[in-house]
Amino acid sequence: MNPLRTSILAAADGDAVRRVVATAPVSRDLVRRFVAGETTSDALDATGELVDRGLRVALDHLGEPAADRDAAERAVLLHLDLLDQLHDVGLAGDVEVDLKPSAVGQALDGTLALDNASRVCAAAERAGTSVTLDVEDHTATAPVLSLLAELRRTWPSTGVALQASLRRTHDDCRALADTRVRLRKGARAAPASVAFTDPHQVDLNYVRCANTLLAGAGHPVFATHDPRLVEIVGERSRWYGRAREDFEHQVPYGVRPAEQTRLAAEGHVVRVHVPFGRQWHGHLARRLAERPAEVASFLRSLLGRS
Repeated sequence: MNPLRTSILAAADGDAVRRVVATAPVSRDLVRRFVAGETTSDALDATGELVDRGLRVALDHLGEPAADRDAAERAVLLHLDLLDQLHDVGLAGDVEVDLKPSAVGQALDGTLALDNASRVCAAAERAGTSVTLDVEDHTATAPVLSLLAELRRTWPSTGVALQASLRRTHDDCRALADTRVRLRKGARAAPASVAFTDPHQVDLNYVRCANTLLAGAGHPVFATHDPRLVEIVGERSRWYGRAREDFEHQVPYGVRPAEQTRLAAEGHVVRVHVPFGRQWHGHLARRLAERPAEVASFLRSLLGRS
């Protein structure tokens, strides 16, 4: 791994680092580029601007895993408020909401997590939108997929985000080919026993998974800003006879905005992943780790304040 990337990922933890990053002139600009803000109001402002450009949005609150039931309840209430506001401002039809099962208590109690996630899914249905579960770590894949199966009994539109870097994901895509699956490469480290470590192998698995999802009856969402994979997905969608509205491209907030606009202008469904919340430093680190030149600029900014 690039040593600068390692440094950024290592520096991502801790409130002290977050405060330094937030006030460093260069990194402050980078935070605004890749994160909508810390509050629900910030997220709604960014969402409105994107929808006005003909784009759809996936809102993702950047929180921490719930340490206790009170923390899980706060996370539920935040998502309920977000969904209410989306409905009130007329944006719910263009926006889906991501939900991290860890935030609503999955590590504490599976029944608690199901109850809490059900409350969020019910609120999403009332608002006129849907929920996508986020598999944050390879160790959580099986519990999240079990949670998904339970939720889909009542809310069949509930989706899940899977990582092509994991060896099991192609099998999961086959099992979930009638579901709304968001396929991404995967940015979190995992041991070679469960994950591909060669980027080329990850790309190959991404294409295998894409073929399986496009051949199925579900609604695939291809979360990649890799130009080569975007092109391959377009070609394979035509081969499978998929209409442009029958699948989605998803791109990160602040990444390749001109490409977002181009794809949307061609009639593709383009959904922008919009993160917000106080715990943004880990997300920023992963975005920067993809860009060595910006990593160097980021580190120089931090060093200049030390």
